[in-house]
Amino acid sequence: MFNKSKAWAFGLLAAVFAAGIATGAAVEAIADDDRAPRRGRRGAEAMVGHLTHELDLSPVQTDSVRAILERHRPAFEAAWREMRPRYDSLRQQVRAEIAAQLSAGQRARYERLLADLEHQHRRRGDGKDS
Repeated sequence: MFNKSKAWAFGLLAAVFAAGIATGAAVEAIADDDRAPRRGRRGAEAMVGHLTHELDLSPVQTDSVRAILERHRPAFEAAWREMRPRYDSLRQQVRAEIAAQLSAGQRARYERLLADLEHQHRRRGDGKDS
């Protein structure tokens, strides 16, 4: 049933999901910020900028946070490559279950919403691995 391997995989999925949420929140916060020089940054730089702003980090702290994120980036990327197929499969399952609850008109609008989201992700570079 629920063995160690499944528990590890679930934990990794949860960690990647949480990292994605944190990164997304940082990017959104930066996008909403009025300061133009910070706009357009993604990934680690977005997180560094957000943390620097929100926590009033010193330059030394900012450099340390940047180094930490860069040091761990290969592990995050490897975890994502491993979990991406499962994530995509789960996302498709959830979307299909949601679509099954909708009327024909709602389903058509839902499909357009999803297409718009995919287009936005690709435009920002979030969907380049798709």
